[in-house]
Amino acid sequence: MSSPLKTYLDLIKACDNFPYIDITRTPYAEPPDPVFYQLLLPNDPRPHGFLHPLVVAEMPWTSSFWVSPPDVRPRTVRVLDGSNGQDTSGACNAAFLDLIQNAAEAGTFASLSRRRPTEEYRVMGAKYPPVRMKRAAAPLFGIASHLHTYPGKLDSTIAGGVRADESPFECIVHEADEEASLPESLVRQQARACGAITYVCTSDAGSGLEDGLMASGILYLYDMEVDHTIVPKPRDDEVQEFNLWDVQQIKESMLRGEFKPNCASVMIDFFIRHGIITDENEPDYLEIVTRLHRPLPVPTTPGV
Repeated sequence: MSSPLKTYLDLIKACDNFPYIDITRTPYAEPPDPVFYQLLLPNDPRPHGFLHPLVVAEMPWTSSFWVSPPDVRPRTVRVLDGSNGQDTSGACNAAFLDLIQNAAEAGTFASLSRRRPTEEYRVMGAKYPPVRMKRAAAPLFGIASHLHTYPGKLDSTIAGGVRADESPFECIVHEADEEASLPESLVRQQARACGAITYVCTSDAGSGLEDGLMASGILYLYDMEVDHTIVPKPRDDEVQEFNLWDVQQIKESMLRGEFKPNCASVMIDFFIRHGIITDENEPDYLEIVTRLHRPLPVPTTPGV
């Protein structure tokens, strides 16, 4: 017997699946709930990520970090400024690099060997940018990033993580070439920014990561209208094939649960922006719209 069809709200909840609680206070929670550790940068009280206690217990911490005792509330992991204020971002970057390399060499976390080893993500909202860490390690530290990978699931035409040294637009330009063989000139001329969606999620067995990791997700959205002469073709090993589908085919596939969770949210946002999903035809319309733009528990700007 086939599984019952999902609703659009079910799809949103599968992506934005962390409980709607004051996440900044989860380090105060009591068992059996995971008591997450706040990731703190030097001289900044704002948490930039949240680490699962099992990650904290297994991580081969170096002297560049201070980890609070497990019975202390709130639980925190603080990056220490080895430069004494002379080069705080450089000290943070060196600390993360050394720690992640040690963990990778020890084989502590399987996810460190599954993602591109050289790419780096920015730690968003750092007061002294650029603070960065290896892409593969970002989910372990719970920083704002892409979390789910979900091999074998359907995806949008072009997608990818924004590297530390590029803008979202530059990301879509090179990903269009790498994944779909689309010319840079075409993408620069035709791609149009159309907002962003945000969510907070935890990893599960299908994500290709350790279970129970938590992250804030930010997806920058771009539309690009092309004619029938433009046919995307796979170039790297991250894409198996491309299919040209109409709206009804996409709807049916999504409601059967065949899309990656965060990609389903992207398609739902597209349907809302283009009047395909409306308040008149979708009973959960307002909740869906709200949950596509969830306030994040980590800073996205340097602040004060």
